[in-house]
Amino acid sequence: MAIYKSGVIFADVDTFDKNCWHIDKYIARGGYEALKQILNNKITSDVIISELKMSGLRGRGGAGFPTGLKWSFMPRAMDGQKYIVCNSDEGEPGTFKDKDILEFNPHSLIEGMIIAGYTIGASVGYNYIHGEIFEIYEQFEEALREAIEAGFLGNNILGSGFSFNLYAHHGYGAYICGEETALIESMEGKKGQPRFKPPFPASFGLYGKPTTINNTESLASVPFIIKDTGKSFLEKGTPNSGGTKLFSISGHINRPGNYEIPLGTPFRELLALAGGMKNNKKMKAVIPGGSSAPVLPADIMMDCNMDYDSIAKAGSMLGSGAVIVINEDVCMVKALERLAWFYHEESCGQCTPCREGTGWMYDIIHRIENKMGKIEDLELLDSIGNQMAGRTICALADAAVFPVRSFIKHFKDEFVHHIEHKECKVNHKWC
Repeated sequence: MAIYKSGVIFADVDTFDKNCWHIDKYIARGGYEALKQILNNKITSDVIISELKMSGLRGRGGAGFPTGLKWSFMPRAMDGQKYIVCNSDEGEPGTFKDKDILEFNPHSLIEGMIIAGYTIGASVGYNYIHGEIFEIYEQFEEALREAIEAGFLGNNILGSGFSFNLYAHHGYGAYICGEETALIESMEGKKGQPRFKPPFPASFGLYGKPTTINNTESLASVPFIIKDTGKSFLEKGTPNSGGTKLFSISGHINRPGNYEIPLGTPFRELLALAGGMKNNKKMKAVIPGGSSAPVLPADIMMDCNMDYDSIAKAGSMLGSGAVIVINEDVCMVKALERLAWFYHEESCGQCTPCREGTGWMYDIIHRIENKMGKIEDLELLDSIGNQMAGRTICALADAAVFPVRSFIKHFKDEFVHHIEHKECKVNHKWC
């Protein structure tokens, strides 16, 4: 069950009320006031972008790119069709925050997308929803109907002269479609494979038109920023990591779920909110930003704050905010084998270093796990990683390399024990 600490996106939302996602509940919480404020006062795009830059809002999908700066790249004065696209293709293992935004507070996303369309000069938007949550897709369609009936979507919204139409697009569960250009390819009916960049989507995106793509959580934060000012949002976080953020915490803890907390909150506090370690086991490690983020040992993680800079300084990345907690009973070789299999399976196959490298890394880790490893395999894994990272069209190869390198860096003794003793160091038997 998802559990929330009151923040920006889920402020005053009763997550146990099955009807909290409907438009009347959202309006009662102050929903669509930001949109009314913009349209009634004819607030300019430059002012909105300035507020976003002031807010310090960074992309919540993993990359952490400043949202206001991204919006400023759009050629707003150029004639012709432009698009705003929401990336709700949440496929990173351990991440489940966007699903809950769509389920419990979809109108915050809808309002954020309307404001985004107004700001960048787009009259059409699409929300690309992960293929394995079809019931959420159907509910989002109902939320869109509510917004249309209330006059917040369609032609001449609230008599302002601004028109905007928003559609849901159902994906098919491919992890690679979380990459924005692969998402565009999928929306156009083609195989979901990343494009070469440049050109970037802001100049050549969906159907060859200028397109801005943002994560669900990023867009759902926009109404608060407009209503309560960018300065107010910034002050809820840290200078380089403004606002609150949803963290999906899972693993060996007592209360897994989503927690919306100010960026910069100590990890110790997040762990306490999640009820601490299950069965009073000792913490061994934490993956702080989704499965592609480098793993950190418990002693390092316990001294970290949950913001972009602190996690980067510790040697990992905040990523999507998916915090995976690992206890003392876990064999890190077996855990890495499972992660390596995921990236091997999800590689789209377009780039040779990724297509061949992910499979090669999995095969080596698999043989270490199955009593056939050689000590030279550890050096070989590092060499393969050198031939993969930074050598492909998108970052999936890098995402596959980060766990391998960090697991071996911090828990090399377990890999060596598997190779030399043909048994698991944790369980003293074969795992």
